[in-house]
Order: sequence, then structure tokens, then C-alpha cells
Amino acid sequence: MSQPLRLGIAGLGTVGAGVVQILRKQAALLETRTGRPIVISAISARSRTKDRGVNLTSYAWEDDPIALAQRDDVDVFVELMGGEDGPAKAATEAALELGKDVVTANKAMLAMHGQALAVTAEARNCVIKYEAAVAGGIPVVKALGEGLAGNEVTRVMGVMNGSCNYILTRMEDAGLPYADVFAEADGLGYLEADPQLDVGGIDAAHKLAILSSLAFGTQVNFAGIELEGIERVSIEDITAAADMGYKIKLLGVAQMTGRGLEQRMQPCLVPETSPLGQLQGGTNMILLEGDAVGQIVLRGAGAGAGPTASAVLSDICDIARGYRGSVFGQPANTLTAATPALSQRPAAYYLRMSLKDKPGALAKVAAVLGEAGVSIDRMRQYGHIDDCAPVLIVTHKTTRADIDHALAAFDNTSVVAGDPVALRIEEV
Repeated sequence: MSQPLRLGIAGLGTVGAGVVQILRKQAALLETRTGRPIVISAISARSRTKDRGVNLTSYAWEDDPIALAQRDDVDVFVELMGGEDGPAKAATEAALELGKDVVTANKAMLAMHGQALAVTAEARNCVIKYEAAVAGGIPVVKALGEGLAGNEVTRVMGVMNGSCNYILTRMEDAGLPYADVFAEADGLGYLEADPQLDVGGIDAAHKLAILSSLAFGTQVNFAGIELEGIERVSIEDITAAADMGYKIKLLGVAQMTGRGLEQRMQPCLVPETSPLGQLQGGTNMILLEGDAVGQIVLRGAGAGAGPTASAVLSDICDIARGYRGSVFGQPANTLTAATPALSQRPAAYYLRMSLKDKPGALAKVAAVLGEAGVSIDRMRQYGHIDDCAPVLIVTHKTTRADIDHALAAFDNTSVVAGDPVALRIEEV
């Protein structure tokens, strides 16, 4: 009989408990598929007495996750605690220093410390697996690292935070303002303890940073991401976008350019008929584009006990089978420190502004756009609200720099009330 693969699981929240349940339920199937038993040696969490819906009495307990990582009867340290620093990072480093493999769902830790951890792992001849860190049950890490290994990846794009997608689609379906749907999502437990991680785009940006490294052979660079959350997206924007054939999504985009690595996480308009435009609720979707394969679309549950635990088990099974490989698809010492590049690729933009009821107001706006080099593709004006008229403009392709120049010049026209909204229209 083959030697069992012995796990130490740190973190017994939704995902950790889900991993234990799958291991107990599918023990025979997993052994058949990997050729060896997979067993839990010990576990660790903040509370021993919490009811997690699964029997844990047969496993040794460690109060300190570092002690768990250092146990002689643990071959693979499974880190499911979360947090970019603190116990998660310390215990992961302890496991790597002893040459133990690591499986983690911790996107924040990898986005902030991935390069250093990869160097340590590869120096100790061990691996870090993290399919569950990006897009839950969607096997996008495996797709980039293995399935598309023969491609030069040209673009990575997608909706990577289900909570934000839920909020935006719920706003449209129910005609509710952002504040109401935010409160609803929070009450349903869809948001992180710090909601800014979700609605501020931080959670999704962590994932984009990891995918960029895999796709383009660069060191993980979270700080290089242009980041904007969904807080300023109004129900008026969502309604107007739908009226013109678009949906608004918190969209992550990464591509290598002649100027450097462009990484963006921001609300964008996408055609309603596109795969991303049809994405509803808390589902994630990632589009990968390669020179040989063209475009492929991966869609599925981006969070939750079952999907995320499924991804964790996928990594554990790879280790049980003896599948190794570099952390980010190639040796860590060959990953380049890419120069961050702000987006300069021309795109159409959606502009919403409120014009004061003054003669020539629209002409002044058109003149400002023309002086900035921005041409108008189409425009709509709606009924007056408190002596102001909402105006929507879709531009021809232009640069963000020209849009920003026009937005700044609007302040001098005396006809624009409040702050205009500008959202990129992304080609899908």
C-alpha cells in the first residue's frame, strides 16, 4: 500500500470545514484517483468548541498554526486562515522552511508576498498550490499554468468578485440604489468583514495580480494595479447603460504592452450580448486570450464552501500524484519585475453628467470634448431634474488622458453640475 499523504489543516471556517467534509465523504474515490490515501493528521483554528457541522474529534489539535505546520506527521500544510500577514504567512513560511508543500486559498498573502514565498518554496524543493485563491471553483490557475502553457497569453479579463456582480445585477433587476443593495448583500453575508475588500475592488485585484504573474511571467505586483471600486456606480448609470445596450461590471483586465504591464480593476461597460454582459448574480467569469488558442471563457461559482473546497482538493490531489512545478508557471528567479503601465489603449467611454438649464450648455460641453480630442458617437438627454438635465454621451475611441483632460475642463464651463462619471467601454 502506498504511503498516505498527511495533511495539516489550519483554518476551519466555511472552506476548511468543506475540505474536511469532502475528504471524509470521498476518501475511497480520492485514493483511487491519486493512487494513495489522503488523510488528515491534525487541525488548527481559533476555537475548539465551535460547531462546524463536521466531526473533528478524530484529529489532533494544535492551537498554534505554526506548531501544526512543523509537525512531523504533516506532509502538506493546508492554509485556509486568510490574511496577507500574521499567522497565515508565519505558518506558511514555517512549513516551507521545513520543505513541506503548501496548499492555500489565500489570495491576499500571494498578491502581497507571492514572489518571496515562491523563492523560498523553490529553494526548498517544495510547491505552493493555490487554485482556490482565484475564482473559487473555476480551474483558471490550472488553465493558465498547464492548459495554455503553449500559448503567449495576450489578455486576461474577467469578473472576479461575485459580491460586486451580485450588487450590480441586483441593482438593475430590482431598480434599487447602490446603498440599498449594499445593505442587503451585507445582511445576507455576501460581503467580507471589511466590505471595502469587495466593493472597493481589493479582493478582485488580489486575484488579478496572481493571474497576471501566471499569464505574463512577471513578479506579482498588486501595487501596479489601477484600482477603482463600484461605490460610485449609480442606478442611473446602470439604467442608462442598459438603455444603450451595455451592462456595468467590475472588470479586471491585464495585458502586456510595449510600455509595460497594464493591470486594471474598475467598473466598465461591456456589451449586453457578450458572455460577460450576460453574467448574473454571484457568478465569476474569466476570459483568457492566447495567440494559438484564441479566446476561451471560464464560468462558475467564485466562492462558497463547495466550490472553493473543491479547488483545494484539486491541489491536494496534484501533490498526491506527484505533480510538481514552479509556483507561478516558471522558476521564480526568472520572473521579471514588470514596469507598471497605465492604460493608453484607446477605447470608447460612457460619460454621464448633469447640465444646468442654461442656453448653450450642451454646446459648451461638446466644445470642451472637441478641444480635448474626444469625439461624440451618440448622446442622450433625459427629462429635467431640479433645473438640471441628465446627459449621457458615448464617445468614439479615445484615451483616458483625453477624457481626464475634458473632465477637468468641465469645471470652467459653469454648466456642469456635480462630478461627471466616466466609465470605459471594454471590447469583449
